[in-house]
Amino acid sequence: MRFALAEAKQAAAEGETPIGAALVIDNTVVASAHNMRETWQDPTAHAECILLRQAAVKLGRWRLPDATIYVTMEPCLMCAGALVLARIGRLVYGCRDERAGALGSVYDVVRDGKLNHVYRITPGVLESESRHLLQCFFEELRTSRTANRGMEKPGPKIHNPN
Repeated sequence: MRFALAEAKQAAAEGETPIGAALVIDNTVVASAHNMRETWQDPTAHAECILLRQAAVKLGRWRLPDATIYVTMEPCLMCAGALVLARIGRLVYGCRDERAGALGSVYDVVRDGKLNHVYRITPGVLESESRHLLQCFFEELRTSRTANRGMEKPGPKIHNPN
């Protein structure tokens, strides 16, 4: 989980939402990643999805039944679904996501019963550290936006020939 937290801190330093993830097989970190949505301008560039891509390339396989994924925040529906599709063995996460969490907070992918794979879940590992990173990031973001209010550059002018 410490690798995931380090990735989350790197995300914050890059102006990304501080969510980090690490994939471990046989006590070895195979891959680690953090959110890159803003940098890549890609709504699917969540830490978990990037992590799965990295691991698949490195291992030469997409099925990961022997993998444990560590992530600092409860995965969203997209990521929880991707973890099902990757056939992971276990997921460990830090804090719950009361707005978009798909492992019990808002929806529960694993307990749906209609899917062909389920994985073990261990919630609340290094929860306070994970939550603190997110709280500090969003507090700083709000403060920055408030301080810069009224200083925004005007948007692009759209030429209307009519």
